[in-house]
Amino acid sequence: MKKTIALLLVLLMVLIQGLPVLAEPVTITYAHFSGSGAQEETLKKMIEVFEEKNPDIKVDLQITGFQDYFIKLATTVGGGNAPDIFEMNMENYLSYMLRDACADLTGLVNTENYSAGTLEAVSSDGKLYAVPMSFSTCILIYNKALFDEAGIAYPNDEWTWADIQTAAEAIKALGDDIWGVFQPITYNEFYKSVKGNGGSLLNEDYTAFTANSPENIAVLEAMLKRVRGENHVQPTAEEMAGRGDWDMFTEGKLGMIITGIWAFPTFTEKCDFDWDIVVEPGYDKKSTFFFANVNCVSPSSEKKEAAAKFADAMGSDPDIVQLRLDASWELPTIADQSKLTQYLEVTPPTNRSAVFDSMDYAAAPPALKEAGAASEIINDVLSTLEMNDVSAEEALNDIQEQLEEAGLL
Repeated sequence: MKKTIALLLVLLMVLIQGLPVLAEPVTITYAHFSGSGAQEETLKKMIEVFEEKNPDIKVDLQITGFQDYFIKLATTVGGGNAPDIFEMNMENYLSYMLRDACADLTGLVNTENYSAGTLEAVSSDGKLYAVPMSFSTCILIYNKALFDEAGIAYPNDEWTWADIQTAAEAIKALGDDIWGVFQPITYNEFYKSVKGNGGSLLNEDYTAFTANSPENIAVLEAMLKRVRGENHVQPTAEEMAGRGDWDMFTEGKLGMIITGIWAFPTFTEKCDFDWDIVVEPGYDKKSTFFFANVNCVSPSSEKKEAAAKFADAMGSDPDIVQLRLDASWELPTIADQSKLTQYLEVTPPTNRSAVFDSMDYAAAPPALKEAGAASEIINDVLSTLEMNDVSAEEALNDIQEQLEEAGLL
């Protein structure tokens, strides 16, 4: 009997040694800010979905509120203790990318899941440095009643700024406090708009400012034309008399307004007229804002493939996309609009698909390590132009000189 037991034990040990050893799940650290607060439970559900589908990967969530997030992240990255994956908004992403703090993810992400514009915004020299996760954008919103009263056709996808100007002049002619269009003259609006005329604030290799290029001057001249002169079509601050641009639109005083999709709930509630949207026309070609949150992987991560897989899932996994839609937590950056029926069916606006079409023309902020300082210089000059006679060329020469003297490159 003892010999039999001993033999069985030996056989059991042989069988055990022949079994494959189950590897421990890989744990990746994920620094995140946009889910802090109201969407934290949604975020945790998203992570649960990923872990259920990928049992070999666990996610250690490190969530911090927006106010403290970027200081904390800079400290961990600077101290050599970067998380495997970290969330970024576009402005900070570009700063980190230029500092080589974002790993090259080319080949690790299924790029077919994302629209062309979003991928361009997170790529440089043909390489992918982040994965788009969520976005919002700006579009052209128009008052159908004012267009009808002026007897002009509604905006369409073929429009350029010249068409906006023509329509705005017809609408302005309807009354003393009726205005054709509103688009503020700001850093954000300017850097986005110049792309539609082949312009930019930087040269291709980010080594020199190009603020006063002929392409940029032409765009600023068109912006100034709207708010200057006896027949201007956009109200000045004085003419707005303390009203905001949204106020004027909901009051029926603006024919067109370029603003964000976050205006939809307010306009739906307050507008007593029909309104709709189109992809924002460009000076020559279309260019639209790309307000986005993206996920980056640390170059020092030893779990790059697992981190890239998680980043891809957060941007495109159908179940995670559905959680985002159900929570009304921004919008997913996926290319397949058929998965977004839930969002598209809500009206107004009727042409809600223009929100997603806009992403094919996304313009990322200029790739600057010191974006805050550059935007302050530019805004300080642009904010004075509404009520003075400084030309577009003179203003941009001033901006160019200040940017060069500041040594921001």
